[in-house]
Amino acid sequence: MTNKKTTETFDSVLSHIQRKLKAPKNQLNKFGGYSYRSCEDIVEAVKPLLSPGAFINISDEIVVVGDRYYVKATATFRYEGKSVSSVAFAREPLTKKGMDESQLTGSTSSYARKYALNGLLAIDDGKDADTADNRQTTETAKTTKKDDGKPWFNEPELIKFKAALEAGNNVTLKDAKEKYKVSKKMAKSIQDAIDDYQDTNIEIDNEAIADIIV
Repeated sequence: MTNKKTTETFDSVLSHIQRKLKAPKNQLNKFGGYSYRSCEDIVEAVKPLLSPGAFINISDEIVVVGDRYYVKATATFRYEGKSVSSVAFAREPLTKKGMDESQLTGSTSSYARKYALNGLLAIDDGKDADTADNRQTTETAKTTKKDDGKPWFNEPELIKFKAALEAGNNVTLKDAKEKYKVSKKMAKSIQDAIDDYQDTNIEIDNEAIADIIV
């Protein structure tokens, strides 16, 4: 019995990894309330898929662009003398609550390495919520779905709301939110209007009581 000659090539091995790789988002960001996958999750998921002689190397370096420091991460797949690489950059924040400078660099490095691996292994994280922009997009999508079809409560509506209060109507912030999309700033203006109206009524009632006593 003869051994069958392997037909694996550089491209076929990498293609197999990209097609079979499954790296679920098992990490939970308690502050943001979203799930994500880390660099370590991807590395652990890809190891069982590597053919003998194939390996992935990840490295990074610090580069300066203007007056800011970036971590440049490079993920490289090697097999039978051939290689292909993917590069990603992440900028160090000036500060981050609860982290010292070494932790900032380490966190930024992990982030850059993750996205270098994403490019190398064809992982689509375009809809991930582990960036500020995507978290905002997710929150906006939730708000739009909840308030779909409602107009915004703006200055003209606030004027009408105040007029309704002065006319003696018992309108509330909840009433406004049922008909309109209300921003945090406008919600404060509505509540201020309600508080001012209630304070005015208390003053009027006190004057009336004083007149009766006199």
